[in-house]
Amino acid sequence: MLELAAEAGIRLPESEPVALAEAVKVSGSGDLAEYLDRFALTLPLMQTPGALERAAFELAEDAWEENVRYLEVRYSPVLHSEGGMSFAEAVAAPLEGLSRAEGELGIRAGLIICGIRTMDPTVSLRMAELAVEFMDQGVVAFDLAGAEGGNPPGDHRKAFQHAADHNLGITVHAGEADGPGSIAQALHECHARRIGHGTRLMEDPALEAFVNDFRVPLEVCLTSNVQTRAVPSVSEHPFRRYFDAGLVVTLSTDNRLFSATTLTEEYWLAHEHLGFGLEELREVSLLGFQSAFLPYEAKVNLLEEVEAELEGLASPS
Repeated sequence: MLELAAEAGIRLPESEPVALAEAVKVSGSGDLAEYLDRFALTLPLMQTPGALERAAFELAEDAWEENVRYLEVRYSPVLHSEGGMSFAEAVAAPLEGLSRAEGELGIRAGLIICGIRTMDPTVSLRMAELAVEFMDQGVVAFDLAGAEGGNPPGDHRKAFQHAADHNLGITVHAGEADGPGSIAQALHECHARRIGHGTRLMEDPALEAFVNDFRVPLEVCLTSNVQTRAVPSVSEHPFRRYFDAGLVVTLSTDNRLFSATTLTEEYWLAHEHLGFGLEELREVSLLGFQSAFLPYEAKVNLLEEVEAELEGLASPS
């Protein structure tokens, strides 16, 4: 961030890496809107193709260093167009960074393009069109992100219909700052094949059963759900409930920078606060790979590689 800020002539709240990391970290006393406010510090730094390419590469590099084998990165090109970068450039640049990471490191990655809830639905439709345009070059899905309360996913149904009409993967942030009705809209009006967060799904038992019966994966983010006050604490998170009920649950980081977390830390929190043992975490890991927006053959091959790696892990004595 400091190097990108120097290149762009932007002043940050701190001039030393550790202090800056602390400054952008979410305290946990706010809500989702406060969490999203942190993007005002990072988005201005990623308004050129070079900055976006570097950010994508280094994200993949950080993930690879903690043994992530497959990564899906979500963002919205519309938030990177203030410096005159075209939407096409704003997609090609991170794809180039992720491709470079795969070539140099071996980590596989896909890009998820987001519409923004608080923007006019026509913007979301343009983002969905953009996602479709790049779906054979590394874009794997379309999503809707941003402040959830008062901004239902159904308002953006035309964007999701466009993605669905072109057989693109769909996931929707839902059930974090709003209730299960947001999840229902994501599923039934927006064709969601996965749900981002889904924390409040348990408030509607019938919908919870539907999600379980139709094997809709939940992208669970323990740390950020506490920070945005979706749950009071990790120990009170419904992740354990959902897993025990047989739902398809995965673990994700949400925003690694703002939440000051890693995927490794999220797995450890599940162990430490929700009692997940090694075998259960192995199952969660495999559910993540099974839920990936990958072609079937590629997914099967990746699962075989991962299962072999997991089998090679020594069990604790």
